[in-house]
Amino acid sequence: MIIDLSVTNVDRVFQYRIPPELLGRVRVGVRVLAPFGRGDTLRKGYVVSLSHTPSFAPEKLKALREVDPGAVSVQEQMICLAWWMKERYGATMNQALKTVMPVKSAVAPKEEKTIVALRSREELSGLLREAEKKKYKARIRLYKALLENGELPYRLTAQKLGVTAASLRPLEEKGILKIRTEEKSRDPVKGYAPAAAPVVLNEDQKRAAAAVKASMDAGEARTWLLYGITGSGKTEVYMELISHVLDQGRQVIVLIPEISLTYQTVMRFYRRFGNRVSIINSRLSAGERYDQLARAARGDIDIMIGPRSALFTPFERLGLIIIDEEHEGAYQSELSPRYHAREVAAMRATMNQATLVLGSATPSVESFYKAERGEYGLLTLGRRAKKDSRLARVHVVDLREELAEGNRSMFSRKLKELMEERLLRKEQIMLFMNRRGYAGFVSCRSCGEAMKCPHCDVSLTYHRDGILRCHYCGHEVRMPRVCPVCGSPYIAPFGSGTQKLEEITKRTFPQARVLRMDADTTAKKGAHEEILEAFMEGEADILIGTQMIVKGHDFPRVTLVGVMAADLSLYAPDFRSSERTFELLTQASGRAGRGELPGDVVIQTYAPDHFAITAAAEQDYGQFYRQEFLYRKMMGYPPAAGLLSIQLSSRKEEAAAAAMEDLQKWIRREFCFEEISVIGPVNGSPYKVNDIYRKILYIKSESYDILLKVRKSAQKREEENERYKNVNFQAAVQ
Repeated sequence: MIIDLSVTNVDRVFQYRIPPELLGRVRVGVRVLAPFGRGDTLRKGYVVSLSHTPSFAPEKLKALREVDPGAVSVQEQMICLAWWMKERYGATMNQALKTVMPVKSAVAPKEEKTIVALRSREELSGLLREAEKKKYKARIRLYKALLENGELPYRLTAQKLGVTAASLRPLEEKGILKIRTEEKSRDPVKGYAPAAAPVVLNEDQKRAAAAVKASMDAGEARTWLLYGITGSGKTEVYMELISHVLDQGRQVIVLIPEISLTYQTVMRFYRRFGNRVSIINSRLSAGERYDQLARAARGDIDIMIGPRSALFTPFERLGLIIIDEEHEGAYQSELSPRYHAREVAAMRATMNQATLVLGSATPSVESFYKAERGEYGLLTLGRRAKKDSRLARVHVVDLREELAEGNRSMFSRKLKELMEERLLRKEQIMLFMNRRGYAGFVSCRSCGEAMKCPHCDVSLTYHRDGILRCHYCGHEVRMPRVCPVCGSPYIAPFGSGTQKLEEITKRTFPQARVLRMDADTTAKKGAHEEILEAFMEGEADILIGTQMIVKGHDFPRVTLVGVMAADLSLYAPDFRSSERTFELLTQASGRAGRGELPGDVVIQTYAPDHFAITAAAEQDYGQFYRQEFLYRKMMGYPPAAGLLSIQLSSRKEEAAAAAMEDLQKWIRREFCFEEISVIGPVNGSPYKVNDIYRKILYIKSESYDILLKVRKSAQKREEENERYKNVNFQAAVQ
């Protein structure tokens, strides 16, 4: 536990014995009274973890005296959570605090000014006649507007009436009018009209919702995995649970993986729950973000929707956390503390005696493993919610055969045939390619040199505007006319991206209206919503995009999805590459045939027999899970075993290499009697990003405690050893 919770003094935890009479009441996050110091003065403290293993002789442990009946404030709870994250992920307390309670720069309040008449209509009429005699044009317009409305928005006087602040001042001094100022909260979802009535759930949905509600009513704080095929109505189950929690006077956090999902998701929730819903994400202005957190702290809203940062919404009465698409990699932070939202959500739920619901059509292997073992409750939705909706027919096309038979187009014959058919029937099409830009890279055909980013160990991507861009650091250069290495004019783009796919689609299907959605077309605020709304309203026949178009969207007129290159994610240097590929293909397939019209999916691949692709084609998660878990078990990867990754990075390549060499030798020597396997060090992928070099060491073990011990020891060595002076340390246990 932490004593006194003065942030500047919190640098260690203290272990206490729980007496029998308090056993059922002490849990993580509660406030307790405990004897502290030589005089055993009773001090307040906060429980940050529970353990069966004493750190020294049990008889020397002091006992807790009482559980403090006073409520723990959100701020105190967040400090407890920050401490837990510090211990779990190896960050500093300062880094953890900045994550859970981000420092907010001063944001000026949004003010709304109104001009209010203080004189009667008769008096205003007299003033108007006087102004007309003296030909005061601005005052004439102002008095006429006030006679008509009584009150005027302040901005209108300058924009429409041409009345300046200087000309209003003497009228204020004479008591003719006053300017009323009100603070207004910036509401990013204001204006959406709530209108939808609750949907009648089918039997599967009712069964799932009833199980969770019964658990809530029994006072259990359980974690549930809601596994439902695409289109099975998981969101309706979420809303049923939210309604139940709101009826109990408690609050809800809904996490979504992509900013692009916000528009459709928020609309569905807002229509059901009205202005008690808000959102928070990186696209909001500083003022909007500040206002949403302030509204949550005041209790003005009950539901917060957003990416992983929404997890730290300062709700006082949190009763439910929902993580939609829980398998998504976006829930893993890449910055210290390198937390996973799923784990932090579980801890925050524990602190609040709240329920955690994880939802996915393709659950992460880790979550399904825990559900199989009974750590999570498992809920299954095995059929689509709409009666006339069926899973799409999936066609796997072998691109090797297409090439052998002379088809060098980006479109296989099957995909082209189905696209022509859909366009004739006025149905919509989605084309998915998980690479933005016009071409994957640019290289010289004479010397073979590829154009690389000078700051990152990656190739530059060619864009249609003739610019080569780095998708890691943003570096840009113009496409050279000749090779900068050998001077050859034979330098050209290779591979394909969404821009090139858009160009070829327009050329192949000139009658089609085409939209593109990727990081380039959605850079400006509101662009996601504009593109999705345009496609929903039928303003385009074909939507081309990266993975942001295949997750969570529901377009009833889409009856064909084309996956242009299923192999792009299959051979990534990551033990989860097969899982990522299966998830993407299954999610993409789930976009077709969600309405009354039947759907088709065409998966184009050079590896049609790979188990991730065959399982996705059959929409068979069980088949995929069994083969993937067998592979993880054989190779000692999570969840079959624990994996600690330690990354050392530095702007000095030799410093990173020397520090990592020292660290891996030290770990092998210090933990030679422990059951661990040390792999590496290896270069990060990519090795250099923004002029920072990255080295990674992997340690495997079946014991989580051993990996935690290695991580803490390694971090201590890095902090105390001079040779790590110019090196940044990051570690994460999976």
